[in-house]
Formats: sequence, C-alpha cells, structure tokens
Amino acid sequence: MNFVLAAGGTGGHMVPAHALAAELKARGHGVLVITDERGAKIPGLFDKVPVHVLPAGRLGRNPIALMKAARAVLAGRWEAKTIYREHRPDAVVGFGGYPAFPALLAASSMRIPTLLHEQNAVLGRVNRALAGKAAAIATAFSQIDRLKPRYRDKVVLVGNPVRTEIVKIGEMPFPPFDDTAPLKILVTGGSQGATILGKVVPSGLGMLDPSLRHRLQVVQQCRADDIEEIRARYAELGIPAELMTYILDMPQKLADAHLVIGRSGASTVAELTAAGRPAILIPFGAATDDHQTANARDMVRAGGARAIPQDEFTPETLAKQIEMVASDPNALANAAARSLSVGRPNAASDLADLVERVGGGYAPLMVGPALTPRKAAAYAGPGVPA
Repeated sequence: MNFVLAAGGTGGHMVPAHALAAELKARGHGVLVITDERGAKIPGLFDKVPVHVLPAGRLGRNPIALMKAARAVLAGRWEAKTIYREHRPDAVVGFGGYPAFPALLAASSMRIPTLLHEQNAVLGRVNRALAGKAAAIATAFSQIDRLKPRYRDKVVLVGNPVRTEIVKIGEMPFPPFDDTAPLKILVTGGSQGATILGKVVPSGLGMLDPSLRHRLQVVQQCRADDIEEIRARYAELGIPAELMTYILDMPQKLADAHLVIGRSGASTVAELTAAGRPAILIPFGAATDDHQTANARDMVRAGGARAIPQDEFTPETLAKQIEMVASDPNALANAAARSLSVGRPNAASDLADLVERVGGGYAPLMVGPALTPRKAAAYAGPGVPA
C-alpha cells in the first residue's frame, strides 16, 4: 500500500513520523511525507523518502493573520489534492501541527481515510479540529485531555514511536552504579536547548555534597548563545562537562546516562521510557494547554521520574532531588525499571499495524492519471515493488 504522513515542522512531530516511515517501508509500503520548510531541514530524517513542502498558515485570532493563514491552508489543500491524484494514498496519517492541516483536509475531501497520531497527553489543536473525520486516533498516553467523549471509541493506545536504537537501550542492563562509581548525568532541553537548564543545572550540581559532586560526569545540550558561559561555570565548579548545541549521538549518550534532566516533551518522555532511564523533568511552563505537565504524569506516577514545576526549579530544589535519588545505589536502578515499565517500545510496529488496518479498508478512488512506472518506483523507494 501507499501512505502519506503529514507532520508539523518540529522534532516532536517529525521524529515519530520518521519512525513510522521506516517501519512502513520495511514492510514494503510506499511512503511520502508532507511537512513545512522547518521539518524538511531537520537532519537525519526520512532517508530515501520523498518529502513535499506545503504552505500552511498558523491559525490565530488576529483577523489579518487569520486571512493570510486561511489562504495558505487553501493553497496547501489544493497542492495536497494534486499530490494525491498522482500518488493515490491508501490512507493519510496526521501527526499534528499546522502543516498537517491542509494535507488532512484534502484527504477528507477526496474520501481518503485519515488517521491521527497524538504525541502529547493533551489533544493538540489540529487533531481536535479533525478528530470527527478521522477513522482512528492513535495516542501515546493512557489518559488524553481535551478529547471529546464522543470520539473516545476511535482511540487506540499505541505509544509514541521512537528510533530502534533507543529501544535497544531498554533491552540492556542499567549502567552499574555504586558508592564510588561516576554519576553520569545527561541534560537535554529539546532540539534548541533550554536557557533555564543552563542557568540552574550547573549551580544545582555545584551544591551537591562533595562526595557526590566529585563523581559527576555531565553531558549537556546548550543554546549556542549560552554555551561559553555554561562552560566557564562548570570549569569554576571543577565539574567535568561535555557541552554541545545538538546531540547527534543521542542513543549512545542516553545509554551511558544514569540520570536525565530535561523537559517533558512527548518524544523525550517516549525515549526515556523506552530506554528505561530515570529523570528529573521540568515541564515547559508556556507549552500549549500545559501539555508537558500532562506528558510527565504516567512516568511520575510509576516512580520513574520526579517533576519540578518551572517556577519552582531552583538550584537548591534540583540538588535536593538529585541527592534523594542518588543517595541509595539501588534507587537509580529501581527508578530505571519503573521508567521502563510505562514505556511502549513497540509503538512504531503497533502504529503501523493500525495504519495498515485503516488503509486496508479503503478501495482507492480512481482520481487523476495512473502512475507511470518511473513515478511509481520513485514513490515506493528502492527495492519496493510499485
């Protein structure tokens, strides 16, 4: 079968779409991706998968901005319909974000079945607007806020797809930790880093008891504007730290870590629970509908994470939380197991199963000209029969 994946241009939307694309291609299906310019530029995603950039306005309350957004959505819808006439997808999968909106509208108007995947524990605005037309709503968390009761019978809990390299970490033993071993901490604040982590974390680590502070090994993602200041602060504290603006080898850094400090974005929580890594989470206070607080809910309840509200995130609070979890050599391993207990490492496979079921119930409409062999081969990808 052929599928179109439509996703907003942030890593939170694009990474699970990438994981699903890889799974579908491994099963012999054709995959095409629709996103915006930001999503098309994210490195390392969608190898040998065609990517189309569509115009998509961000809807708001300003009348002028709303008119511009509406024109962009209509233009994107028209372009998406042109793509569908040529490629004839069996289903279109939306991962949220405004760039997915015109692609899903076009699919519904052409009676192509749609499936929504919600990465967060709060249903996003685009998915809320399109839930009524969707054949199914795949969710990443057991409890989803802002979902209308009449749509609950469409919900299928599959989890949030993550890379296979992350899943393999959860299959390996937790790194050894005792009273003398180094304490390896990974600090990540999203694809662009987080200023508040750069300000609070070094000072918090500096407040730890010397017996623990002298065993620290830190890997931290930083904003480019902050990295030299943070480097100087760690040098002043005598704490060895590897700093970078983008973590290319995230699977290896995560595998090495005993404890992760970071935001509770959907992809972060999915990777932590699939890998089985304990965390101290600081939900982003300005996130839409406070969805990052909701994302942390299952992991905190299981005992795999501690959540600190952003307005309470101080060096003193952080130091106290680290000492509580690192004082007992068995506590970190226990928290790791609890984190792993709420993970869904088979999310990509389970989502692909659902996508196949939705696509399999639809006989493609004969819209537009038939595919030429050259176009069919390009769409299906190398080694995949058109």
